[in-house]
Amino acid sequence: MVILITGASHTGKTLLAQKLLEKYKYPYLSIDHLKMGLIRSSNTKLTPLSEDSELTDYLWPIVREMIKTAIENNQNLIVEGCYIPFDWSKDFSEEYLLNIKYYLLVMSENYIKNHFDDIKKYASVIENRLDDDCSVDSVLEDNKKMLKLAQKHDIDYLLINDKYEINIDL
Repeated sequence: MVILITGASHTGKTLLAQKLLEKYKYPYLSIDHLKMGLIRSSNTKLTPLSEDSELTDYLWPIVREMIKTAIENNQNLIVEGCYIPFDWSKDFSEEYLLNIKYYLLVMSENYIKNHFDDIKKYASVIENRLDDDCSVDSVLEDNKKMLKLAQKHDIDYLLINDKYEINIDL
């Protein structure tokens, strides 16, 4: 089984991946780690400040083929990051899709406004964010954009509204 976890920045993708690793013992791949490895090794001209669309166009073909390889080898894998395109499923045949679960995390406007201090507090719970310029406005904007895109592409999403509770049973 391959589990894809995506969403806007600060929605808890990495924390969810870590919890699933601990619960199910599935390894996970952080697309951010892949991105930084490719950038730091000079295997791309892209930078951490490149547009998300450019990074997605560069990283997704690599991640997509890693997912196929994991499925072909009957291996479990969690992949988390914001560089998973909304039309990701078009890249897989039905046989592959039967082995992939997709989760898009979206925080409601209500949750963000009422829990922004918690969002900031937990921003570095799994990884150190060296330059975290997160603001209420940026988190609101990012999540509103994700919600619109999910609805446009008719993609299921997990809405974080009153409390931050995500329970995924495989």
